[in-house]
This record gives sequence, C-alpha cells and structure tokens, in this order.
Amino acid sequence: MADLIQTLTNKYMKAALPEMNVGDTVRVTVRVKEGSRERNQAFEGTIIAKKHGGINETITVRRISYNVGCEKVFPVHSPTIVSVETVRRGKVRRAKLYYLRDRVGKAAKVKERL
Repeated sequence: MADLIQTLTNKYMKAALPEMNVGDTVRVTVRVKEGSRERNQAFEGTIIAKKHGGINETITVRRISYNVGCEKVFPVHSPTIVSVETVRRGKVRRAKLYYLRDRVGKAAKVKERL
C-alpha cells in the first residue's frame, strides 16, 4: 500500500525545481484563470517559511507592495505553478523568518549570500 502511494506521489512531483531556501528572493509564476481566459502572473518576494515535504511541500512568500505586506502560500508541486526562479540568495540563520512581519523598510531586508 505504501509502495502504491509512493509511486503516485512520484508521478505528480515536479522534477526540475531550482534550489530554494528560506531567505531567498524568488519569482513564482502562477497560471491564473479568469473566466474563459488564462494568463501567467508573477509574484516576487522573500521565502519566509518552507513546510512539509515531498508532494505536500509549500513555501510562504512575502513581499511589500504599496507599503502593505502581502504573503502567499504556494504548493510547490501544484500544476498551477508554471515556474519558480531564484532571483537572489539570502543569508539567514533561521528556518522561519516570521520576524520580518514586524519589520519595515531597510530593517526588513535580508543580506545576500555570495
């Protein structure tokens, strides 16, 4: 039974995903359906959390637009996710960056890993 579940999850997992860690700035392109039309929409921000694993893996991406913080949780292996590309690498020492929610301006920046 466990073997059957494993083969099913391997079938639906995406093979080509970039290496992404907490603190990295990523651009997630999502397929959005509006009525009968479809388009791709990009969401760029900092990964503040990675949860679960395997087929259930999710990333929480946070960005600030018009001085309002916006967070979205993306299932990494979802068919609506067109692509995930790493824009810049972040140097952090924590697994979750929830403290960035209280920061504004330059204090909310993450140092770049070289």
